[in-house]
Amino acid sequence: MGSGTKLERAVTGCDSMIPVKNVYYMLSYVFQTLNERGYKKMETESFHNALDLCAAILEISIALQIKRGLGKDYVAKTEPLYSLRGRMDLTESVKTQTLLKKQMVCTYDDYTVNTKCNQIIKTTVAYLLRADIPKTRKKNLRKQMLYFRDVDLLEPKRINWRLFYHRNNQTYRFIIFICHLALKSLLQDPSKASHKQWHFFDDRDMHVLFEKFVRAYFKKEFPQLKVNAPHIKWKLDDGFEDMLPRMKTDIMLTHKKKILIIDTKYYAEIARSHYGAETLRSAHLYQLFTYVKNQAEASDDKSMEVAGMLLYAQPEGHASFADKTYLMSGNKISVRSLDLNSEWKEIAHVLNQIVKDSFEIEKLQ
Repeated sequence: MGSGTKLERAVTGCDSMIPVKNVYYMLSYVFQTLNERGYKKMETESFHNALDLCAAILEISIALQIKRGLGKDYVAKTEPLYSLRGRMDLTESVKTQTLLKKQMVCTYDDYTVNTKCNQIIKTTVAYLLRADIPKTRKKNLRKQMLYFRDVDLLEPKRINWRLFYHRNNQTYRFIIFICHLALKSLLQDPSKASHKQWHFFDDRDMHVLFEKFVRAYFKKEFPQLKVNAPHIKWKLDDGFEDMLPRMKTDIMLTHKKKILIIDTKYYAEIARSHYGAETLRSAHLYQLFTYVKNQAEASDDKSMEVAGMLLYAQPEGHASFADKTYLMSGNKISVRSLDLNSEWKEIAHVLNQIVKDSFEIEKLQ
């Protein structure tokens, strides 16, 4: 995706409402599945609201899944039967008096499409059909639900979203994420479903999406870079590390003799007021400085230049602050902001500039 064409709500706590199109672009990087042929038409499509975006993605995703075949799995089923099957439950049979009907309560594994993933999809679509989305979208979703006639509905607020994905249901991962996005949004404040810009991530979710998006952007647009998110080892004199916290980076960029550790942040306030003067959050600086110094010490090649950056999502309504760069104990520590409410080309420009300033390389065309 070029700079001109390209998780769950724009944060309430951050007073930020990301344009629907930008949410799509961010998801396009995080989930490479959106680059598949069926999704390409979405790049030029306009969306009525954020739920329309979710519905559009689900409409395509479900159609693709139906072509592959709805996932099936063995699901434990308990019911009274005339012929024995699986494990007999004598206690339940006596309790429910099924023996009087010459039946025995049995528990057995049924290979069925009535899986948790399919139940979540059907439940999500059922709620979307009541939302403010185009009639044509609703019509298409209703047709797709004919394939889910043997699938049960769930109580949305009781859904356990911690699902186990394996080779046979891996294609559901992205669909379930979008379902989570839509249901969470609808259940929180359905009155906002008509807004062009709409809250649909909480602070924690948005931080995760922001981090994943930035990392995915660098990985896709700058193949010259090594992009990962490793753990940094403590530089210890005696090797004793009991109870020390793990140092897990958000993003680490490496190119030749340079390393840039990026810590992404999503907060309502980037700076804090201290006796009338604005200061950066000390905990953020301390954490990043610790990462940088330990990485520099742990490197076998002492000629490696290790720098750090705090990258903040700029809160809506706040003026962009000037980029800051500090030299701390021989390492550069910088602070930058990224306005997710701006035009997409501006977002891409800031990210491209970070790489250019840090490694002196341009994005490949």
